[in-house]
Amino acid sequence: MALGKRTVGALPTGVAAAALLGAPAFAHVEVEADKAQAGATNVTLTFHGEAESQSAGIVSERVVLPQGIAPTDVTLVKAPRGWTFTSSADGFTIAGPALKVGQDAEFAVKVTQLPTDATTLSFKTVETYSDGKVSRWIDLPEQGQPEPESPAPTINLKPAAASAGITSTSAPGAAASPVTSAATPATSAAAVPAAGTTGSGGSSVAWWIALAVAVIAGAGGLLLWRQRSGNQAQ
Repeated sequence: MALGKRTVGALPTGVAAAALLGAPAFAHVEVEADKAQAGATNVTLTFHGEAESQSAGIVSERVVLPQGIAPTDVTLVKAPRGWTFTSSADGFTIAGPALKVGQDAEFAVKVTQLPTDATTLSFKTVETYSDGKVSRWIDLPEQGQPEPESPAPTINLKPAAASAGITSTSAPGAAASPVTSAATPATSAAAVPAAGTTGSGGSSVAWWIALAVAVIAGAGGLLLWRQRSGNQAQ
């Protein structure tokens, strides 16, 4: 019974310790993509910055873009009331009046196109509160390793669609090629009668030449006949 009491008594302490240790894990900045696929276009990224301060509200979210996405390719979709979007050399910042204490910061941006060869995209985010506190969610996850203490918002991407590479040489392009090829023989075939027409003119000339040769041959034969007749007469 004494052991049981110690066990029961230790349970709340263990739960409390676990809760304290696990508390930071709940204060993440997370990101989701409506099209989580490499090479996808016009992708909406929705960020969710969880409030972790018990005394101040969030006033800004600064995001560093991963390689392959330029700041000029990002536009604002939605943000907390009164917040504005500003591009920077390596990303963007969304900031405005302090949110209520405990209120999460939610915002969304649209990206023109995701990198075609990426498997994951991490968006380092710096979260600032009205009391000056700064939370840096910038640690990059490593494969096979536990989640870092302050992980950067990350999305996993499916491989780029194979059809994207096939489209340029797929049915439409392939169909165009046979048509063009078929047209070439047709043009050549059409050219043959034209050549034949020219040839018929050549045949007419040949006919006249043959006729002239025949006339000349006939004249020569007549001359020879006359010569023979003269000799016989002598």
